[in-house]
Amino acid sequence: MNSNIGQEETGAPFREEIRAELVGRAIALQPLLRDQAARGESERVLPAEVVDALTEAGVFRLLTPRRYGGYETDLRTLTEVSEALGEGDGSAAWVGMIISVTNWLACLFPDKAQEEVFGADPDARVTGVAAPAGMGERVPGGWRVSGRWSYNSGAPHATWAAVGALLKDDNGAVTDQALVLIPASDLDVEDTWHTAGMKATASNTLTGRDVFVPEHRVLSVPAAAEGVYPRASRDETLYGSTFGPMLLLCLVGPLLGLGKAAMNVVVEAAAAKPLSFTVHSRQADSVGVQLQTAEAALKLETARLHTYRAVDEVDRAASSGAPLDYAARAHVRARAGFAAQQVLEAIGTLLNVHGASSFADAGPLQRVWRDANVAARHAGLVPAVGLEVYGKSLLGVSERVSLML
Repeated sequence: MNSNIGQEETGAPFREEIRAELVGRAIALQPLLRDQAARGESERVLPAEVVDALTEAGVFRLLTPRRYGGYETDLRTLTEVSEALGEGDGSAAWVGMIISVTNWLACLFPDKAQEEVFGADPDARVTGVAAPAGMGERVPGGWRVSGRWSYNSGAPHATWAAVGALLKDDNGAVTDQALVLIPASDLDVEDTWHTAGMKATASNTLTGRDVFVPEHRVLSVPAAAEGVYPRASRDETLYGSTFGPMLLLCLVGPLLGLGKAAMNVVVEAAAAKPLSFTVHSRQADSVGVQLQTAEAALKLETARLHTYRAVDEVDRAASSGAPLDYAARAHVRARAGFAAQQVLEAIGTLLNVHGASSFADAGPLQRVWRDANVAARHAGLVPAVGLEVYGKSLLGVSERVSLML
């Protein structure tokens, strides 16, 4: 496949052509992803065939700069690709999304860091953990960082990691919260990801002790949250995208795909599956089934409407060069969590329709249900936090409860 599509032209019609091409590739991967999903679960890591296919389809280059051979698309493209992949397998969609968006994150660092990551390896794969689970101490030329970073999705496939750390001055006082870029080879991976769902994401724990991180591989999170990035200024609108919304909304795409996968299974089965202990030889003939299916479809539609409206706001703000203000960011945070909950409710209703056979090991619905419920519990999608942040914003309460906005 041509990884150089869109290298020269950047107008809106051409961007839409690139998006259609990349989404089409993701859709074409669905049979492979479905076929390998059970194996990925069993081995607790994406099969090599899946990783190779994602690479060949350009998924890991979605948000990599064109100057390094990437597509440099936008959040809309990432979300549509993630949704399409999620119809095939939630774990594959999640890993593809995480690596893509963390590659974007690496491009907010100074150019020297970007060159180190992508200059010699256009297919570089950055994974990350934003929680400040590490500690950095000032040393000549940079920082000495130690920590344990859990839930690092895609850990086995990473070439670099962006991990959170609290930075201390010479007196031991914390002066900043940062993300630091570290080669994956400088970190160890502990096998800690033993979960009910999203098993193949291999979201294991990274550990590092006294790792030297030069100054140019440090990004201040409070500054980034307010749109201040240390990268050089150039005509690359993607990397002007607002920090928090970019890192939150991307999480919803795989969930939208999982919801669609559940709907497809249930609707197809309803045409022939009887409704036990009733007169209906087909579930599709039951008014109760019809009502529940319609309700689930509307919940999925609600999730998509909230998600894509917010996604388009983020992309428009990046194109205009004006990051979203606090009120808009609070609104995005709430919509992301709300959309995730709508997907979970829809899937729950669809399992009620399909019945006890939903939980057969041989069928996909039980995995969809487990994957969605694990993914939706990501800290960035906790609905209560999003509602609190948005409610405070609506009511003029100035207290800030999260940097991830």
